[in-house]
Amino acid sequence: MNQEKFDDLLLDKFDISLLAALQKDAHATNQLVGEQIHLSASQVSRRIQRLETCGIIRRYVALLDPAALALSVRAISYVTLSRHGGDEGLAFEREIAAIPEVLDCYSVAGESDYILQIVAADLGILSESVLRKLTRINGVASIRSNIVLNCIKSSTELPLGHIGRGDGAARKVRITG
Repeated sequence: MNQEKFDDLLLDKFDISLLAALQKDAHATNQLVGEQIHLSASQVSRRIQRLETCGIIRRYVALLDPAALALSVRAISYVTLSRHGGDEGLAFEREIAAIPEVLDCYSVAGESDYILQIVAADLGILSESVLRKLTRINGVASIRSNIVLNCIKSSTELPLGHIGRGDGAARKVRITG
């Protein structure tokens, strides 16, 4: 990414509509997206390229259904480290990156140091494979886990309303890299 070129990027209503459409269906053709947002397929293509180059669009993925893949247990775990100085945090983050069942790991301020979202095939695997790995990471003082009973809302779509303005004018967004 060329940081100097894209420090401030102007996003207009078409860019915002394009991002919203791609969040709903990244597999849609440029022609179909163009029909939805009232641009030609070539204009959609150029805008997508620009949004990819500056890093707003990071990548495209297929969202899989965990239950259909026999990953029916989801847990939210709160991890506290024994010390906050030294390399404990970095070591923990390296170890977590190697555990495929950990979908998300957030460094947080508050009662815990990290919050993890974990999936597993069953409670036994969660306990034996995943949580046991976590307890063996050097520097982990405690782990509290909650088992998800029912998912009320799960989304990968980011809200874009704060970018758009009613007057249709372009709005600058800061690109960080």
